Amino acid sequence: MDAAIMQGQVQPGVEDIEIQLLLEALYQRYHYDFRHYARASIKRRLVQARGQLGFASFSAMQDHLLHDPATLPRLLNYLTVQVSEMFRDPGYFRALREKVIPHLRTYPSLKVWVAGCSNGEELYSLSILFREEGLDQRTLFYATDINPNALQAAEAGIYPLDQIRKFTQNHQQSGARSSLSDYYTADYGRAVFDKSLRSQVVFSDHSLVTDAVFAEMHLISCRNVLIYFDRDLQDRALGLFRDSLARKGFLGLGSKESLRFSCHAPSFADFVREEKIYQRREP
Repeated sequence: MDAAIMQGQVQPGVEDIEIQLLLEALYQRYHYDFRHYARASIKRRLVQARGQLGFASFSAMQDHLLHDPATLPRLLNYLTVQVSEMFRDPGYFRALREKVIPHLRTYPSLKVWVAGCSNGEELYSLSILFREEGLDQRTLFYATDINPNALQAAEAGIYPLDQIRKFTQNHQQSGARSSLSDYYTADYGRAVFDKSLRSQVVFSDHSLVTDAVFAEMHLISCRNVLIYFDRDLQDRALGLFRDSLARKGFLGLGSKESLRFSCHAPSFADFVREEKIYQRREP
C-alpha cells in the first residue's frame, strides 16, 4: 500500500495536478500568476473554460496555451471576473459621498486608484460621483486590471442599454445630485458614456500579485477582488494598498471582504464599518 495513503494523506486527483501544471505554465510562459487564487474558484472557471473552448482536458488546454498565444486572451476572459454594475452596493457610494468626500475636499489635488477595474463600471461610478461633488478636475484616476480586454472595454465606456435601468436605480440610491442620463447617449441598444468622464483617467495593466505600488493615493477602491485570493495573496495585496496610500488615505473593499484576519489590519482603522471603508492609520 502507498505510504502516503497509509499515513492518511489525501493525494491530489489527476485534474488537480493538471490545474496546478496549467497555472504554472501560465505564469512561466506569460507571467500571469493565478497560482494563489482560491483554488475552488479558479477550478470552477477553468472547468467552464475547458467546456466552452472545446478542450478535452486541462492538459490539452495547457498544450494550446504554451504553443498558441491566441489561447491566452480567451482563457483570461474566464479567469478574470468581469461581472459588475455601476454604483453597485449604493450604500458604499453614499458613504463615500457623505463621509469620505468631506475629507478629500481638503486636498488641492487627488489620486484615486480603482484596482481590478474590470469593464469600468466602478470607475465611471466614481468619476460621476466626483464630478457631482465638484472634485473631478482635481482628481487623477488610475484604473488597472490584468485583462487587456477588460481595460479596452473600460476605456470605451459602452454598456448594454438594458443595464441602464439598474445602473440608474443604484445611482439614485447613492445620493445622486444629477440624472445618470446626463452622462451617456443611447445608440443602437448601447449606452455610450461621455468621454469627458475618462479625461482624467490613466488605464494601466497592473497585477496585485506581481506588480509594485502606486504611490500617494488618497482613495483606493478594490471591491470583490480579494474574495478570489487565498490568504497569503490577500495579505500581499493589502500590503500593496497600505504602502500606496497617502497618510490617512482611504481603502474601500467589497461587502464580503474584510481586513479582520489580515496581518495588515493594524495599519487601518474602521472608517465606515458597515460599508467596508477603512482609513490608513498614522505610520
